[in-house]
Amino acid sequence: MPDLLIELFSEEIPARMQARAAEDLKTRMTDGLVEAGLTYAHAGAFSTPRRLTLAVEGLLAASPAQREERKGPRVDAPEKAVEGFLRGAGVAREALEERDTPKGRVFFAVIDKPGRPADEIVAEVLDRVIRNFPWPKSMRWGNSSLRWVRPLHSILCILTDESGARVVPMEVEGIAAGDTTEGHRFMAPGRFYVTSFEDYEAKLNSAKVVLRPEARAAYIHAEADNMTFAAGLQLVEDKALLAEVAGLVEWPVVLMGEIGAEFLDLPPEVLQTSMREHQKFFSVKNPKTGRIERFITVANRETADHGATILAGNQKVLAARLSDAKFFWENDLRVAKAGMAEWLDSLTHVTFHNKLGSQGERISRIAALARELAPLVGADADQAEQAARLAKADLSSEMVYEFPELQGLMGRYYIEAAGQPAEIAAVAQEHYSPLGPSDDVPTAPLSVAVALADKIDMLTGFWAIDEKPTGSKDPFALRRAALGVIRLVLENGLRLQLDQIFASHLEAGAETAGLSADLLAFLHDRLKVYLRDQGIRHDIIDACIAMPGNDDLALLVMRAQALDAVLKTEDGENLLQGFKRANNILTQAEDKDGVEYSFGADPKFAEDATETALFGALDAAQARISPALEAQDFPTAMTAMAELRAPIDAFFEAVQVNSDNQIVRRNRLNLLGQIREICLNVADLTRIEG
Repeated sequence: MPDLLIELFSEEIPARMQARAAEDLKTRMTDGLVEAGLTYAHAGAFSTPRRLTLAVEGLLAASPAQREERKGPRVDAPEKAVEGFLRGAGVAREALEERDTPKGRVFFAVIDKPGRPADEIVAEVLDRVIRNFPWPKSMRWGNSSLRWVRPLHSILCILTDESGARVVPMEVEGIAAGDTTEGHRFMAPGRFYVTSFEDYEAKLNSAKVVLRPEARAAYIHAEADNMTFAAGLQLVEDKALLAEVAGLVEWPVVLMGEIGAEFLDLPPEVLQTSMREHQKFFSVKNPKTGRIERFITVANRETADHGATILAGNQKVLAARLSDAKFFWENDLRVAKAGMAEWLDSLTHVTFHNKLGSQGERISRIAALARELAPLVGADADQAEQAARLAKADLSSEMVYEFPELQGLMGRYYIEAAGQPAEIAAVAQEHYSPLGPSDDVPTAPLSVAVALADKIDMLTGFWAIDEKPTGSKDPFALRRAALGVIRLVLENGLRLQLDQIFASHLEAGAETAGLSADLLAFLHDRLKVYLRDQGIRHDIIDACIAMPGNDDLALLVMRAQALDAVLKTEDGENLLQGFKRANNILTQAEDKDGVEYSFGADPKFAEDATETALFGALDAAQARISPALEAQDFPTAMTAMAELRAPIDAFFEAVQVNSDNQIVRRNRLNLLGQIREICLNVADLTRIEG
């Protein structure tokens, strides 16, 4: 069983594309090999800035021979049908066999497919993979029709077994496969031969190339940690940047540089963002002061001066970048200390959406809604309105224009510089949250009020102009806004009547009620997704959404959690079956008789002890359930409902509901109506599956 080694060697591949490209090479090659009959034991894919590599162990030396039988038309079928069968099977007329079947005498074709050598199959599959590779962006060069992310220079493709290594003969657009590759562009130029994956990886390492991305990342992190620790400093962790930098170098050389003293008073987030976005530098902070004081850069080569020249050049470029950031910061501070009126005025001339007005108009709506929500979340109304008016002012700042990802964070600095209280300044940063399912949820009342107002304004605004998410399209991130409202409400334990809030924030009109109900239904759909991740089934949520007060999400979730818990018990599960049986009998009888059996059950007409016992159990359950529901004590109400399981089961075992005695029959049907009423007061069990 030979091992296969493939390397596609090119100009530098963008770091963001490398991991996906390596996985695509592995998936497409192995799928193609298996489809052609070549199974294997293990496959691994690797990438560096200049190469994609695939190593396949334990490949079959050839695809197995196959024999296939195909059933054809009847012997007396028209000639054209027989000819079509011959073409499809790829056999001659004399090769057909005639066999007796229950449908008469029929033609059969026996097709023998000989095995094919691995070399032939590998060449065929690799040619197809290269020509159809799914790069996000690709290019052509010279006179070649081949498209690749960057010019492809060479193809290494060898099969290695006990007799040695051999090149798989193939060629793609004039690039013939071989058994050589190159090492580091600068430190080990020139090509060398390889005979196996182990030989390949070892020789690459000698030629200053670390093949495995995770090994490059681990080395960079360890070296950076050691350097910063030795200097009494601390590396600022950044996993995304680490993965990107590991894709920029084949031989990582970690260097630590100084940040000019004139820039050390910039906010640490500004320094970190500027260095990460423009220079791909890691930030190094002083743990005693929290200031960013140095940086880590990763070079792609060793130098005689141990990186001194590289560092000098990087520090010069960094100084120019940070000079810009300092200029923005100082200009912005002047505007902030003057009260930010200049920024707020400019936002009145920035369009938020052509049907929803300017950013200034949106801010006014958010401020009004924040004032309305403030007493409901424990915040001061005046402060909530003020915080909402200032929260987006930094969108006009020079710093946020240069670094949009700093919106909110810079607002916090600027609002504090304007002399506002820290809790109002914090709103600027926190009101955008939560941005995703794992993002932290604000808990400060002011931040909660403005965050809710911001997201509710987004939802009601786009609902009013009929710009709702459709399918996978959600250009205004309204699903994220809805999840934000859900998490803000639930994780802060808020009791809000969202239907009323939506209606009051929508423009008055005939369609307001319908829009509010539709938006609430959208929120319920997002709530199902949120609760499903917590293990609560959608039908349980539907059973609770059908109950009154479903716009109070906290109430809805309390009911759903209690119902979920009781249905996981044996009593709860069996009660559900008893309820469904009672409801089915009752529904059929009501349809047949044309009346509703919902009142008038009288214990004096009971003929069986179980019937009498059920009357008593229902009265006792009602006495517990009603006050529990009034107190919103759903676990108690659900437990009391589940305890009806035994008397209902006993009743169905002992009596026939549709008795020949019509008085007894009506009484028993009204008794079932009482069961239905009690259960449906707790949750709509008709919506529970099973």
